Amino acid sequence: MAGATAVTGAGRGYDVVVVGARVAGSATAMLLARMGHRVLLVDRMGFPSDTMSSHFIPFYGAARLERWGLLDRLLATGCPPVARLTSDWGQVRLTGRPPAYQGTRVGVCPRRYVLDKLLIDAAVESGVEFEERFLVTELLGDGDRVTGVRGRTSSGARVTVPASFVVGADGMRSLVARTVGAEEYNTVPPLTVTYYTYFENLNLDDLLIHWRPGRCVPAIPTHDGLAVVLCGSPHAEWRELRKDVEGGYFAAIERDVPEFAERLRDARRVERFSGTHHVPNFFRKPFGPGWALVGDAGYHKDPVTALGMSDAFRDAEYLAAALHEALEGARPADEALAEYEVRRNRDAEPLYKYTLEQARYQPLDRLTARVLKALEDNEEDRDQFFGILAGSVLPEEFSALDNIVRILTRAGLMPT
Repeated sequence: MAGATAVTGAGRGYDVVVVGARVAGSATAMLLARMGHRVLLVDRMGFPSDTMSSHFIPFYGAARLERWGLLDRLLATGCPPVARLTSDWGQVRLTGRPPAYQGTRVGVCPRRYVLDKLLIDAAVESGVEFEERFLVTELLGDGDRVTGVRGRTSSGARVTVPASFVVGADGMRSLVARTVGAEEYNTVPPLTVTYYTYFENLNLDDLLIHWRPGRCVPAIPTHDGLAVVLCGSPHAEWRELRKDVEGGYFAAIERDVPEFAERLRDARRVERFSGTHHVPNFFRKPFGPGWALVGDAGYHKDPVTALGMSDAFRDAEYLAAALHEALEGARPADEALAEYEVRRNRDAEPLYKYTLEQARYQPLDRLTARVLKALEDNEEDRDQFFGILAGSVLPEEFSALDNIVRILTRAGLMPT
């Protein structure tokens, strides 16, 4: 518990109670507090603590950390900046430096026990009241409107907390979303299963992704000189993998990326395996009377493109702006929050589609293989290609027919 007393403003209520203090919740709370609102941030966990994560924050997520004054603070914790990306498909290997996003030209791969605590501290510094180990047991309501939360503090005290709005930032299994019956749409069943662990002595400077038919093996430098190495497999393999996670992990890399397996043999694994097969893909309606959803609670997709945290930062900005308008009386709440959903979906849908395509781990088709070959001696367009992973280039912009024709023609590979 942060602060001298538990839920100090519960008696007179808050403008917003944010349920869930990981990246989406702490960012939303911080931004609302900076706008002058009274915010309570709660989480059932204590901090610092770890959680499963796709780890990487590409340029467009790092740009928001920089705008909030937090990127330098994160880098000062020993989180290495990542400015160069490498993708290896077996028959072709490309390296590029993506274009900047709003002036930011680095990504980061922080450990979550560092990043989440940093964001919570920034929220508290901005005026947020924070309660860790606070279990929300139910939402308060007046008719169909949510009016606050009821929960139990770390000391076991049961409290009722009135609020003008309750924000669910409590993940894809969100209690808030379940309670209000938030509608799901654009749903796609899980496509992959991913396990990961950490190695020392791997000596990585870049984000390195190995793409193979039915396999994706990214490796990224993180805190303490370690590298996180993930192994993604088709979802159909999860029942077999769960029988022997370690054995299946190393066997898959040895079979499909033997040259990287050789590097892992010279490194040393220093932590246990983490991962899950439960990675559904969906949008949820993110608002209703007195409530809103942000982060994985409102929009979730496969981790293959590592865009989850960056999307959460983006949506935190959009939601905070909408709630600010509603709380200030500048616009009706349903109108402001409807625009939040439109803005979120406008930006998320192209990346959602791109992520689902990548998560199928399909072999390279002939045209894609030809385009990748054309990029080998074309630094400018190669950097633009990696801009997709960095979030500074939209997938549909790079893959537009006229752009592909131009790239192939320049390389003398345009098919007749």
